Amino acid sequence: MAAERYDRFRPPYPRAALEWAVGGPAPLRVADLGAGTGILSRGLIDAGYEVIAVEPDPEMRARLAAVSPGVTVLAGGAEDIPLPDGSVDAVVAGQAYHWFAPAEAHAQAARVLRPGGYFAAVWNFRDRREPWVAALDRIATAAGDQEHDRPTSFGDRFTAVEHHEFAHETSLTAAHLVEMMTTRSYYLTADPDTRKAFTTAVAELAETHPDLAGRASFPLPYRTEVYRASTLRS
Repeated sequence: MAAERYDRFRPPYPRAALEWAVGGPAPLRVADLGAGTGILSRGLIDAGYEVIAVEPDPEMRARLAAVSPGVTVLAGGAEDIPLPDGSVDAVVAGQAYHWFAPAEAHAQAARVLRPGGYFAAVWNFRDRREPWVAALDRIATAAGDQEHDRPTSFGDRFTAVEHHEFAHETSLTAAHLVEMMTTRSYYLTADPDTRKAFTTAVAELAETHPDLAGRASFPLPYRTEVYRASTLRS
């Protein structure tokens, strides 16, 4: 159930961000680490890439396989990628990147990449320059949400990290906003009282904020941030 809700309500990634992340247009062979339910993998498939999704959680992996035709799904983690040396053109990681052990994951990414191939970490962030989104972020922070550090290096087998940002948005109803926010790890690990207070606050925001009140649906703006580096050529 959690995997299905995650897959339904988490935002996709814009195509331009994915093309920049992997270093060029299709066709390329791309490994998606910590692929979850396949949101990033499906974006890559839609853009014409060959995708190998690597995911350790059985529930997430089952959902990924069920709804992601064309994606090869493997059990495994970023610290022990089940692929041969030099077998992919690019390696990407979405929101799962902050769970990785960086040194091990970066070394594994370098191992499976061809020379000059790109490794990229990709995040969707709500754009808090929109006033109601800033209010939503204050609710999330009070419930335990944290922003994770951005990578400054992928290790000595990679070039310097480059950064680029892409804007996009999704359309939500008030009910969908609440559902989407309950897919976050800080909500899933909270006690029942904290969960109830959180969902009540998000619902009240959707009902009463002047930018949202009375609207059947509304756009939620995002900033997709991509951090990438290529393997050093020998």
